[in-house]
Amino acid sequence: MDLRQLRYFVAIVEAGSFSKAAQRLHIAQPALSQHVRNMESDLGVELLFRSPHGVLPTQAGETLLRHARGMLAQMEVAREAVIGQQAEPEGEVRFGLPGTISQMICVPLITEARRRYPKVKLRVAEAMSGFVLDWLREGKIDLGVLYRTVTDRGLEARHVLSEDLCLLGPVAPMGHPHPPEGPVPFPALAGLTLILPSPGHGLRDLIDERAAAEAVRLDTVIDLDTYGQIKLLVEGGLGYAILPAAAVQREVLDGRLKTWPVGVPVLTRDLHVVRPSDRPLSKAVRVIEDLAYATLVQLVQDGVWHASLAGEARPEHAAGRRL
Repeated sequence: MDLRQLRYFVAIVEAGSFSKAAQRLHIAQPALSQHVRNMESDLGVELLFRSPHGVLPTQAGETLLRHARGMLAQMEVAREAVIGQQAEPEGEVRFGLPGTISQMICVPLITEARRRYPKVKLRVAEAMSGFVLDWLREGKIDLGVLYRTVTDRGLEARHVLSEDLCLLGPVAPMGHPHPPEGPVPFPALAGLTLILPSPGHGLRDLIDERAAAEAVRLDTVIDLDTYGQIKLLVEGGLGYAILPAAAVQREVLDGRLKTWPVGVPVLTRDLHVVRPSDRPLSKAVRVIEDLAYATLVQLVQDGVWHASLAGEARPEHAAGRRL
């Protein structure tokens, strides 16, 4: 068993099929299958099995996968050390983003990454923050952006910004008066019909934690994880919602929706750039991490993202970060 076989094995698991992995690796599928058979023969265990959903690792395969990813990362770091730190960053960087963040950062990040680091291939995957966290824990991605800090010993989070959440309603009242202007106390939400993301969604968990802390029972009539559809339902008068202020600013400016600060103090959520801390990072991963951080800071400074910068991201600490 050698590093090439380990790289092939990781590619098969990540692609979920031999054919897709063969296309990605630019080798013939029979040769790829033979490499796996040789590995299984060498180790004396079955590493992969076929299912209706594609190729999946066995328990032994999962163990090998964790070690293989670590060894391949270590080899990339060793390669960079030999070549020298002045060499241009190159390689693949896998970045996990919640969909709402991807809408804000993806285009400027990819554009600037292509300009600065043409030898870096940036792969972006979108999912709810819970899945992004799982991917980080499993080593499936190199970087992620999360709305919650992490307590895992193998992960390190950099707090970038904090954004206010708001109560969102239709312009015209729905059979009863809207809440008065100004922050809506959290207990007042108990009397409203709410459309919220489903339990397990990062935003819903944050809302539920605040409700539990203030002993408030929320009346949710619809659980929906797509912000765009939530906004359309609210605009149609089916209920109120709680969303980030930045996610609804266009509809508010167009006069289609109405918002109120929610909670006293106002309910906020934090944004973090997260990376592994228990394995070496390639130069490509490090430069993309810094670029993602700088891109988020610039979005806030330019007024594109209405949020407050945190700690080292504040202007007095962020000299030289502007893109």
